Amino acid sequence: MTLKVRPLGDRFLVEPVEEKADKKGAIIIPDTAKEKPMESLVVAVGTGKTDDDGKKVPLEIKKGDRVLVSKYGGTEIKLDGKEYRIFNGDDILAIIE
Repeated sequence: MTLKVRPLGDRFLVEPVEEKADKKGAIIIPDTAKEKPMESLVVAVGTGKTDDDGKKVPLEIKKGDRVLVSKYGGTEIKLDGKEYRIFNGDDILAIIE
């Protein structure tokens, strides 16, 4: 699949990594009540931030990295029936190694 979205600047397109549901007990939580996952997979990256001198600052995060993102940040979009979110570099909290 070729994505038709390319983030600009220091933005990142990520795909949320869903947690596996435990099937213990009889309580079923509907999808609307579940929290948004914080772990995500970076699908596409922007070109980088421009500093005050007009030079591009290289990005620390690259395509394929697993990252922790802010829970309520980013912009949700849907591509080919899958949900993605676009984050500014400041909303990505950590790289998971």
